[in-house]
Amino acid sequence: MLRPKAPVTVYIGLLVYVIAFEIIARMAQSSPFIPYEMGKYLLFLLLVGGILKYKTTAWPAFWMVVLLIPSLFIEKSGEVSFLDVIFNFMGPMNTALAILFFKGKRVSKFMMLHYLRLMIYPMVAVFSFAIFRTPDIQDVEFNLSANSAVAGGFGSNQVSTGLGLAAFFVFIFWINKWRLSGYRMLDTALLMLFTIQGLLTFSRGGMMTGFLGIFVVLYYLRKANAKEIIKYRLVRIGKYLIPAFLLIIGSFFIVNRLTDGLLILRYQGETAGTYAGIKEKSLNIITSGRLDIFLGDLELWADHPVTGVGVAASRYMRDRMKGVVAHVELSRLFAEHGLFGLAYFILLSYYGFKVLRSSLNPAIAGLLFAMYAVGLFTSFHAAMRTFVSPLMIGLSMLTVFERTNSNIAKKKEAEEKIPLSSPN
Repeated sequence: MLRPKAPVTVYIGLLVYVIAFEIIARMAQSSPFIPYEMGKYLLFLLLVGGILKYKTTAWPAFWMVVLLIPSLFIEKSGEVSFLDVIFNFMGPMNTALAILFFKGKRVSKFMMLHYLRLMIYPMVAVFSFAIFRTPDIQDVEFNLSANSAVAGGFGSNQVSTGLGLAAFFVFIFWINKWRLSGYRMLDTALLMLFTIQGLLTFSRGGMMTGFLGIFVVLYYLRKANAKEIIKYRLVRIGKYLIPAFLLIIGSFFIVNRLTDGLLILRYQGETAGTYAGIKEKSLNIITSGRLDIFLGDLELWADHPVTGVGVAASRYMRDRMKGVVAHVELSRLFAEHGLFGLAYFILLSYYGFKVLRSSLNPAIAGLLFAMYAVGLFTSFHAAMRTFVSPLMIGLSMLTVFERTNSNIAKKKEAEEKIPLSSPN
């Protein structure tokens, strides 16, 4: 892997496969053997190694790295620890490095699908671990809040994010009739299992992120014209829309029935307090306090507009939801990095707009923009605490090409010119 001529496609495959195990390592509580933040450390090292090993063309992303550094030297709360800094700083740093590394790298459609498979496999482990650690469904006490019992006893938000991501990837293979397991019924079963287990966690953010990715892919395929459908051999989305929605809605109603109707109430924003009439439903209640965190961060930014309060200090300084870790990366950037955080987000959005029409093939363009949208939306409910935002945004920067018949012919011709063995 460290050889000078090792292809970048292989390096990306290693990075994708190893980092995707972050959630299962956390679920297994393998620290200190596998540190809790190992995913962040490993992703950082692999990205820096990749940038040094392979040239980059995304120099504007270099300024994203630079813009994050000043806040490391500012700390206005007096309570921030080293682990707090790592917890908050490594996510946006890895996102900037991911853009710097992935942008401009050319991979074939075959390799891109291979990367998706490499991320699905660890999520199968996450699903299996959650299943084995989940008690009998009749013994699980469901209420109108997130449920860690069906998430293997771990944080339901992170497990839901992983399962939602896996459901999104499996759906991409399923709707485009791309080969995953080799058996369409098995792919359908995988899609339903990931969706059902994710919904059972009652953690909405991760599953809504997966559904967002599915919507983006369907939108791109739906707006493809007849010429594009023929040229790129796309599926005619019309006849798959109804089965697709039946799969998703069917999974939802199965879980709703298993939970005695609580799932639909959960997605309507009800809590035990609002359902009993004790509390009034509001946007802050619906978002599980994220609105107050967001507004509290904006108030800090208004008080410290230029430099912010320093990395990880917003948790200790905001008046609203004081002591609660950041859940919305956008407001955390503003509060802790000030104008530098605003400039960072502008550059991040700039790269997102470039992804919109990154490929003439609607299936590939939809996949890439869906990954960017998934990465960005994840940062609005789970900040950048997991590998999802950096890796998804990074992968969306790839240039994906399709191997034509002429490419294959040239490769075969080149292989025929290489002698199989040297003469004695």
